[in-house]
Amino acid sequence: MGFEPPQRLVRALGESYGDTAAGEWLAGLDALTEQALAATGRAPAVERVAAPGGRSSLVLLVRGSDGTPAALKLAPSGAAPALEEAALAHWNGWGAVRLLDPADDAGPVEGALLLERLHPEMSLRSLPEAKALLEAAGTVRRLWVEPPAGHAFETVAERTGRRTDAMRAAAASDSALEPLVTAALAAREELVAHSPETLLLHGNFRQSKVLAGERAPWLTVGPEPLVGERAYDLARLVRDRVEDLIASPAGATTARRRVKKLADSLDVDQRRLHGWTLFRAVESGTRALAAGRRQEGEVTLEFAGWL
Repeated sequence: MGFEPPQRLVRALGESYGDTAAGEWLAGLDALTEQALAATGRAPAVERVAAPGGRSSLVLLVRGSDGTPAALKLAPSGAAPALEEAALAHWNGWGAVRLLDPADDAGPVEGALLLERLHPEMSLRSLPEAKALLEAAGTVRRLWVEPPAGHAFETVAERTGRRTDAMRAAAASDSALEPLVTAALAAREELVAHSPETLLLHGNFRQSKVLAGERAPWLTVGPEPLVGERAYDLARLVRDRVEDLIASPAGATTARRRVKKLADSLDVDQRRLHGWTLFRAVESGTRALAAGRRQEGEVTLEFAGWL
């Protein structure tokens, strides 16, 4: 197809799957793209790669022969594109990007999703912080619905449980991390013991995952869906723009105030939101350190320390 995947994606795939597996998937992108384009039945042409893009998939901006714009998302199996597809189909455009059906005479291509075109250059991060948080809260609350019957989504307890061993390993290799990891694991243990809700969650909701659209002002993209309580989904949003918080003399106060403000605005238990924010920050920070993203890891763990 003559396009280059963003370097951010290439690095992230290497971190997630290893250089060999990532290289094999990237080498097959041309063939996957051709197959996915053919399956749409709309004879779309690739306009450009959405850049800088994300860390788990490639998004191509395409346009059909009738002039209709769309986005073709290509992801390796490790990113669970089938689960993303199931969540988007269940939301059916309510608060989220709409999934476009493949042509009637062609089935879907594994690892490829055809989506309505949003504006990748305009996310909630382009707004002032107060306005961005308000719009984010209004968007994420639309996603919290009952999951479909017979779904294959994992639970919050299952997803977070898979990540605890790596956190303990991080603490074992760096004693300075031990108090934070211990606090985060204790918070998780208490939270999963008495989960109050089983709703469909975005799983990775933050300001950069909410893009401007045509049929609605703001729509979310890139879910990593699971089922559980709203406080878990909201926890990632709390630490948005963490670099700005760290640079501010009032960063710690602002972070704690943000927990209360988001909990109150969405009628979420503040204590549970605080606990999930702590766990997710420590988990994210230790994972970044393990992947060699030291600055990101240190900033995230400093934020966690404020909690």
